[in-house]
Amino acid sequence: MTKILAILYDGGKHAEEQPKLLGTTENALGLKDWAKEKGFEFIVTSDKEGPNSEFQKHIVDADILITTPFHPGYLTKDLIDKAKNLKLAVTAGVGSDHIDLNAANTKKITVAEVTGSNVVSVAEHVIMTILLLVRNYNVGHTQVVNKEWDVAGIAKNAYDLEGKVVGTLGCGRIGYRVLERLVPFDCKELLYYDYQNLPAEAEKKVNARRVEDLKEFLGQCDIVTINAPLHEGTKGLIDKEKLSWMKKGAWLVNTARGAICVAEDVAEALNSGQLAGAGGDVWNVQPAPKDHCWRSMKHPSGDGNGYVPHYSGTTLDAQIRYANGTKKIIENFLEGKEQNPADMIVENGEYATKAYGVRVQPNLN
Repeated sequence: MTKILAILYDGGKHAEEQPKLLGTTENALGLKDWAKEKGFEFIVTSDKEGPNSEFQKHIVDADILITTPFHPGYLTKDLIDKAKNLKLAVTAGVGSDHIDLNAANTKKITVAEVTGSNVVSVAEHVIMTILLLVRNYNVGHTQVVNKEWDVAGIAKNAYDLEGKVVGTLGCGRIGYRVLERLVPFDCKELLYYDYQNLPAEAEKKVNARRVEDLKEFLGQCDIVTINAPLHEGTKGLIDKEKLSWMKKGAWLVNTARGAICVAEDVAEALNSGQLAGAGGDVWNVQPAPKDHCWRSMKHPSGDGNGYVPHYSGTTLDAQIRYANGTKKIIENFLEGKEQNPADMIVENGEYATKAYGVRVQPNLN
């Protein structure tokens, strides 16, 4: 009997009220009836931490693992060594850095994700967060909630997006869509930092310019949005030194992966006023601990904190796409059918994508 283990987040009353919350343990990506019809053993849990967790209990004999970036089950090398039957690990969403991909390669475990399932969702969140920070929205909203009214206190740190230099660190599927959505705002210039140029037609469409040197890129931007995968070349990339390269009073948005930034260094930069604002939805540990420094960081003269839990890519629309995609990947695997090449991360003991893996130069696509 095929055993499928799914690590998802709990929906509780919200899953009862909203059946479209497919990414929850209660609604299980809509796969419960399908798995029952197929005669599969289907284990769904949110319990993923520690040696006594349901994750570690069931991974030892699971054939297929389903994880999600929003409540990641961290599939480490140690767990891969214990997972004697594991043949396929599917990310319900985009981003498979919670899996030790090098170890998966060694064991010839196929790793796949539902590429493109939530790129629009994340790109929209990036634009929202940029506007929230640049317009100093949080300070104004807090005034309303606190029954206050101080227009000057809001306006002193509120700017227009028009006329600003905005750059994306990483210009793959999400980064490019962010640039597309920035075009109507008449920014002064749109920049991107990546290991290769965009296709000429795509670059012309958004009138963006590639900056090959990271220091020059960061130094030219009023707003930096991070849209790169987490791997050996990007982990801890945005640290105290890199933040010092940015303009004083710049804004930083990260909806990619929390560990691309050194958490304490970002908090220090905002608390000191080096950054005017920092926002995003990805954390270096998820769920984030209650004392995480990003929860309490604040600009000296206002809020400037645009962080939320990791949800940008798990809108109800995105959940339908990645639920359907997860099922398709599993069906293709079990039936020996060809997979969508864009979904494949690790296959036959090799990296199937340039987005991950050891490389000489950081690959930000």
